[in-house]
Amino acid sequence: MSKKTSRSRLAYILIGALLVSTIFVTLQPFLPKPGSDTPPLPPPPPIEKVAIPSFNVDSAFVFVQKQVDFGPRVPNSPAHQKCAAWFTGEFKRYGLSVISQNFKATHYKGTTFNAVNIIAQYKPNLPKRILLAAHWDSRFQADKDEKNKTMPIDGADDGASGAAVLLEIARTLAANDVNLGVDLLLFDVEDQGDDNGASETWCLGSQYWSKNLHRPSYMPYSAILLDMVGAKGARFMKEGVSMQVAPQTVEKIWSLASSLGYGNYFVPDPRSGITDDHVFVAQGAGIPMIDIISTPNEGDDPFGRHHHRHSDNMSVIDKNTLQAVGQTLTAFVYQTYNGVL
Repeated sequence: MSKKTSRSRLAYILIGALLVSTIFVTLQPFLPKPGSDTPPLPPPPPIEKVAIPSFNVDSAFVFVQKQVDFGPRVPNSPAHQKCAAWFTGEFKRYGLSVISQNFKATHYKGTTFNAVNIIAQYKPNLPKRILLAAHWDSRFQADKDEKNKTMPIDGADDGASGAAVLLEIARTLAANDVNLGVDLLLFDVEDQGDDNGASETWCLGSQYWSKNLHRPSYMPYSAILLDMVGAKGARFMKEGVSMQVAPQTVEKIWSLASSLGYGNYFVPDPRSGITDDHVFVAQGAGIPMIDIISTPNEGDDPFGRHHHRHSDNMSVIDKNTLQAVGQTLTAFVYQTYNGVL
């Protein structure tokens, strides 16, 4: 073999190696990394922000009035049955999926109540969900009153106000789409308990629901209870059980309310624990639920001087209070979707 031939072959080899090296360097960014079967996925698109709609307090006020117009919503009464049918129809009219959870509840006086929890689901197929709840029944007797102590009360604040706020939120969701699951739960037989008896005589609807969830392994992202959220002079303290089970949610709601200008309603002061639906939801279902409940007074009337009296009628309802609670919860729902909360 001549030197010329050897040199030519060597040149070809060097040129080939250079070409292979150039191709490898060019393709390297597009080749899978060692130990990876597929190239990395592009980042997900950012969530499209949605505007926070205004809470229509005039509509919410009408919803309170409508419930009161049925009469006292005591289980087994015609008013109770008519109001349940109205709630179901209204939720469906706004496009929500409704579950009527019928059950029997034994009153501490021995009566068997034909009761119903009403669960309205906005976008039921979405996994991330917020739970907003209230009770919709009204007390069977005005046991704190001086007259007609055994007669049922209107329950405009204690019952109708919280349910009205939830119904208005349902109407708001129907008009202002958001890609988030929201469950609006109306508990029955909350307010038929014994003031001198065991706590288990109260909140029979939430006790039943907590043991019979409307979907298996249900665990919402946040859970909030409303009770007595419509009266003049309402003050919402940081309730004790709420601070034990879900302090982060309490702080978010109170901070949000303050930022919206409702700090005079959502007072950043502690309050001892209250027996309400949220207690049995936390104990029975393991769902950390907070309670937004007005406790404006000290002494014998911590819930207000209309509590469990005939004066709990439309005269105590204040649109400013409904606005403070309704707008705060509306903002909570839409800011949760926007990733702010």
